[in-house]
Amino acid sequence: MRTITILLALLIIVSSGCETHEPQQTTNVAPPTQVKSTVAQGETCVINLASRENTFDEKLPTIGVILFDDVLMTEVTAPIDVFSKPRENGIKLFNVVTVAETLQPVATESGLRMLPDYTFADCPKLTVLVVPSAYDMKEVVRNGEIVQFIRKQNTNSDFTMSNCAGSQLIGESGIANGHKIVTYIGGGKELQEKYPALSVQDDQKISFVQDGKFLSSNGNLASYISALELLEKMSDKEHRRFVESYLYLERLTRWDKSQTQPR
Repeated sequence: MRTITILLALLIIVSSGCETHEPQQTTNVAPPTQVKSTVAQGETCVINLASRENTFDEKLPTIGVILFDDVLMTEVTAPIDVFSKPRENGIKLFNVVTVAETLQPVATESGLRMLPDYTFADCPKLTVLVVPSAYDMKEVVRNGEIVQFIRKQNTNSDFTMSNCAGSQLIGESGIANGHKIVTYIGGGKELQEKYPALSVQDDQKISFVQDGKFLSSNGNLASYISALELLEKMSDKEHRRFVESYLYLERLTRWDKSQTQPR
């Protein structure tokens, strides 16, 4: 009976994936190379990195989206939604990854939790860096790790794209000084005052702007505009049309409530 009790206890321990408990003393046994464990505030998450490595193709351009606490969900999911679609014949065109300070889950403003693929320390070279926003950007802009990561990746990226108040991180990093940029509707005046070296555009009239390698949008659902515009530049019009049809964008833009009412 004692042997059965011990075996059951071991099975419970092994089968638990991500749980909250008091930190325990570690042993000298090295963990498997494909598993990375991170600890924050008493919570331990065991994350299997093998799937990440199996799906990443070094020959393809890589789209990287930054994650941080209370990030606006749509500004993360829109570029992922657009760039993760393969061609109509099934050929994959891009690696699409998320990046954060640690591998701990990141909660969006809606409460959705996302697991980053990479940290700032081990992130691969990005072809496109996507900078989203939060409703309150004060702490985000003060985060030197995020700002430094943007500067570092921008030196190698072909494109750097901000959505909504992600423009403040672009301004804080100084990477787009002298370039045109747009922010969320009603935020242009504040952005121009804080970062006078930026050429802030009229957000009441402009939803998307590109100036050289820098792209920006009003954010929220307008994040699809910036993603689709860049997708076309990196592929072709035919693939953009396919992705738009896949997303049913025409149904959204031409939706007539009268057509959905029972007769």
